[in-house]
Amino acid sequence: MSGKIADRVGHDVPNDARIAKMTFASVYPHYITKVETKGRTKEELHQVIKWLTGFDDKKLQELIDKKVTFEEFFKKAKLNPKAYLITGVICGYRIEEIANPLTQQTRYLDKLVDELAKGRKMEKILRTE
Repeated sequence: MSGKIADRVGHDVPNDARIAKMTFASVYPHYITKVETKGRTKEELHQVIKWLTGFDDKKLQELIDKKVTFEEFFKKAKLNPKAYLITGVICGYRIEEIANPLTQQTRYLDKLVDELAKGRKMEKILRTE
């Protein structure tokens, strides 16, 4: 590993702690805004979240209402076995090199939301192609 990204991987403890304590409910409206302004739908966002976490609409709403942290959110999730196929750079980090599992899972979600907003085909987002 070399370069700026590699130097930060696994060494950003304050950022890991911040992500763990952030509530999913505080970020969720931003996900909706991001995808809807790019012509995608809330239903498509929910499909992506369900693929990654196993949460249906009812469970997702319950977690939002309870204002769970990302740490709690991903502890309750049944992470998709194909999540490891989510690769690339998000927020300046190469996802597959992130050492902290919670931070990596959160970045998986961020990457899927980005792909949705960028107009990527759902089959590719859900790693079925």
